[in-house]
Amino acid sequence: MRRRLLTSLLVFLLAFGLVSSAAAQSYSFRLDKEVVHVYWNADGSQAIDYTFTFYNEPGAHVIDFVDVGTPNYSFDSSQIQADVNGSPVTISSDYQGTGSGFAVDLGSRAIQPGQSGTVHVYVGRVNDVLYYDDEDEAYTSAVFAPTYFDGSFVNGDTDLTVVFHLPPGVQPEEPRWHSAPAGFPAEPQAALDGQGRVTYTWYNPNASGSRGYNFGASFPKSYVPAETIITKPVAAPISMDSDSLGVIFMFCCIGVFFFGIPALTAVQGNRRKLQYMPPRIALEGHGIKRGLTAVEAAILLEQPLDKIMTMILFSVVKKNAAEVVSRDPLTVKAVAPQPEGLHPYEVTFLQAFEQKVGVERQKALQNMTVALVKSVSEKMRGFSRKETLDYYKSIMERAWQQVEAANTPEVQSQKIEEAMEWTMLDRDYDDRMRRSIRGPIYVPMWWGRYDPGFRPGGLGGSTARAGIPSTQGGRASLPGADFAASVVTGVQTFSSKVMGDLNTFTSRVTNATNPPPKPAAGSTYRSGGGKSGGCACACACAGCACACAGGGR
Repeated sequence: MRRRLLTSLLVFLLAFGLVSSAAAQSYSFRLDKEVVHVYWNADGSQAIDYTFTFYNEPGAHVIDFVDVGTPNYSFDSSQIQADVNGSPVTISSDYQGTGSGFAVDLGSRAIQPGQSGTVHVYVGRVNDVLYYDDEDEAYTSAVFAPTYFDGSFVNGDTDLTVVFHLPPGVQPEEPRWHSAPAGFPAEPQAALDGQGRVTYTWYNPNASGSRGYNFGASFPKSYVPAETIITKPVAAPISMDSDSLGVIFMFCCIGVFFFGIPALTAVQGNRRKLQYMPPRIALEGHGIKRGLTAVEAAILLEQPLDKIMTMILFSVVKKNAAEVVSRDPLTVKAVAPQPEGLHPYEVTFLQAFEQKVGVERQKALQNMTVALVKSVSEKMRGFSRKETLDYYKSIMERAWQQVEAANTPEVQSQKIEEAMEWTMLDRDYDDRMRRSIRGPIYVPMWWGRYDPGFRPGGLGGSTARAGIPSTQGGRASLPGADFAASVVTGVQTFSSKVMGDLNTFTSRVTNATNPPPKPAAGSTYRSGGGKSGGCACACACAGCACACAGGGR
């Protein structure tokens, strides 16, 4: 009897220990990858497509439910679908996160300890997700925070990709991205999806799966019904009896308006001032856009605009379409009749010098540059910007290699003349030209039409400068350093005598081709899913923090 009781007690204790051990298990996993596509639709609604890749830690609780936060409670549960590794699973209301959301019941597809699994979730419709844009009444603000997980459950880094698909019909130059969260590139990658919709993509391979990140964009509100946009809320009254709240509010607003906003504006403004190319619209995988001129390649590389103006001047002079009559002031005379084959930007360039003076000429050149930037942007549609940039940089490097490999002044002069525009794509052109030229340079035959002070024979009546030798073919030479300096002087002449202040000239172009992104103002409602929960909140003053709680499985 004693043995039987002892045996029963041991069995009971063993069973109790196993149950206790199982009960003590907790969720512990890695979110190795999270990809979310957010579709902002023409009817003002939102669709969300998540792909989560989990690794369940050995000894942890099985991943049997996944909580997915939603921006708000205005989602249609009948339009939610989910699968695990391609096998459909069910949706449950047993949501354990904060705020609004739902749970994915993995059932028999639960991810076991020591195993990986991919959970795909599609939310077909969420309403009330667009808000007023308090910096532009013609725009609406779209802000989203991907779902995230309780920090006590998730381990390691997460490879996070967030893709906004803007409403159909939005044109590439119209939308504006908001400031990116910490850890993400300052500017998203812009592209077109398979339906021709503009997309913004943010990517961070070392993001946190337990942290909320807000992403945002603004686009013209004319693309969605007006009634779907949540209007500006009425600020909640602040009790004047609450000294602490009043002090906090005062310092918050003073700090933001007098320090935060000016500092942020200055940093972003200076960085973007010379970035005149619009967000690149390109379909990935469609390769290189060949056939751009050196000037168009310089636009794609966002070379300083005074250098680009000089490149255009070289081009029309080489084609015998114009000559420089005077350097100071810079006077360019078009040749009549005009030769065939001029590019539209070259024709407009010559018209600006023939028909305009002073400020009117600056405006004409700004308009020409805007049209050129938009033309290059259109030509790049459907091509990879990165591959195309690499391609034209390789052309530039080959041009330099030919110049540097030439072993006689005659050959080097020929290579410089042939590849001059392509070598000018180098941001270090001035110094590299001085380093590369090892002797005198025989100037191109057209050089006299560019430099009125240097006439090797007959054109304009003057002759080559004293002491400068000429070849038997009548070509004069210059010391290499003087030749490079003449090019640099031409750039400086454009900047100071024609364009005025370069930053001002460029910023006016940028305002037309790549307007500064509209940051998500603090007084704007925020929408987004938190891991296991979304939130919508408004802040008392611009710049105040707006947080969404996370948690859940």
